[in-house]
Amino acid sequence: MQKIDNYDFSGKNAIMRVDFNVPLNAERQVTDDTRIKAAIPSIKSILNKGGAVILMSHLGRPIGGPEEKYSLKHVIPSLSAHLGMEILFADDCIGESAISASKNLKAGQVLLLENLRFYKEEEKGDRAFAEKLAKLAAVYVNDAFGTAHRAHASTTIIADFFPNDKMFGYLIENELNSMDAVLKTPRRPFTAILGGAKVSTKITIIHQMLEKVDNILIGGGMTYTFIKANGGNVGNSLVEEDLLDMAKDVLEQAAKKGVKIYLPLDQVLADKFDNDANTKITRIDNGEEGWMGLDVADKTIEHFSSVIAQSKTILWNGPMGVFEMPNFQNGTVEIAKAIAKATKDGAFSLVGGGDSVAAVNQFELADQVSYVSTGGGAMLEYLEGKELPGIKAIRH
Repeated sequence: MQKIDNYDFSGKNAIMRVDFNVPLNAERQVTDDTRIKAAIPSIKSILNKGGAVILMSHLGRPIGGPEEKYSLKHVIPSLSAHLGMEILFADDCIGESAISASKNLKAGQVLLLENLRFYKEEEKGDRAFAEKLAKLAAVYVNDAFGTAHRAHASTTIIADFFPNDKMFGYLIENELNSMDAVLKTPRRPFTAILGGAKVSTKITIIHQMLEKVDNILIGGGMTYTFIKANGGNVGNSLVEEDLLDMAKDVLEQAAKKGVKIYLPLDQVLADKFDNDANTKITRIDNGEEGWMGLDVADKTIEHFSSVIAQSKTILWNGPMGVFEMPNFQNGTVEIAKAIAKATKDGAFSLVGGGDSVAAVNQFELADQVSYVSTGGGAMLEYLEGKELPGIKAIRH
């Protein structure tokens, strides 16, 4: 398999799939440039080796063709600032403007193509569309981990046209190395911290983790399905009634396999879903009618933090409470701090999933964990043991 470090890019156009699906404000300015920054090392590497780079990405969910608000031209100021150079732009990704711009591209230049999803063929994985993209360059680099679980034209099908000239960028290489460190060679004890609102979105990963970890810490809204399954009173807290048997089954399986599942001990109850709600702290299985659990409380934080402190490998996916509301973010902040401290003491920590990533960024702890994954859905599917189409397309 080719690697970006030992490939000769001199005099070649490299077409690179990046994930520039970034949030924009009303003025169409980028409000979070994490994904743009993540692509910079691969772009610079190709330019330093005498290549030219053609960048392609999607942005948002345009319906039925081009929409001004989803134009990738809006990311140019941010991209240009991070690269410290002018960015050329083609107002189409496969038409005449893309073809002529790529033909005239000189070594050391960067060309950004217009939003791939302005064509429905992109998401359909259309072969003819992928071939048109492929004709713009001599080598294909996939550095968009966030879309690697989708078999789209630009993430998977295009690789067929570069049998000997395809590779991952640094971002995907780092993602795979970090996840393989967790999945294939974890140092023990290995602890998975799973939070978020619903058990239904985490069933597969819970079952997968039962085969691999020593401890699972459960927080967030999904807690209450387990508490109710155990006979606890959950009041008005979020419960998935149809998953109570599954929750019981998970607890039984864990006991058989010697995996310890830790549920919260106490909770912050609120009388409505609002930052300014009235609150009280009770035992986790002592919910009340008209009250809902929106965060874990001090005993849980202390208990979970002590498990985290003894761990050598830590995977965190999903917050402990409604961290978007300042009055219910304490559990998530404290768990993030515990992970940062364990990392400082030598543990390997992988944080992934939109909310967990948002939390470590918001609390400025991203540089205090080992790795922050850029791909929520892709990371979960990889950890669930699925072969991602975008990864398979390069590896095979």
